[in-house]
Amino acid sequence: MAGGVVNYPLVAGLIAFALAQSTKFFTTWYKEKRWDARQFIASGGMPSSHSATVTALAVSVGIQEGFRSATFATSMILACVVMHDAFGVRLHAGKQAEVLNQIVYELPIEHPLAETKPLREILGHTVPQVVAGCILGILTAVVMLLALGSY
Repeated sequence: MAGGVVNYPLVAGLIAFALAQSTKFFTTWYKEKRWDARQFIASGGMPSSHSATVTALAVSVGIQEGFRSATFATSMILACVVMHDAFGVRLHAGKQAEVLNQIVYELPIEHPLAETKPLREILGHTVPQVVAGCILGILTAVVMLLALGSY
């Protein structure tokens, strides 16, 4: 185990998640000049916390268990599925939500669906957001290993 950390892959994944979400919080402040605490738990945006988390998990499992292990293979497949979902299915679901919200907004006030609560539009990620999360995950796992010492 790296430097006495009880579960290096778990801690690396959690740190990568926290870093990604914190980055979103400060990016919102920088861009919009307002603090938005919801960014700590919000999905979507730059960088992808999903990608950062699963990449840090996969890399740290590879470092700890070996890159030829079945555990690494499993975590790598999980990472690929999560990242594909982030910029595929979830991104398109967000775009559909945007269109549906516009349709509901344009309904006459007497229409039964006119008062429908808007759907969340930011669900997924663009490819650059996923890649940025992936890079953050790799860096987190490697920096954590270097900071704690090797085996």
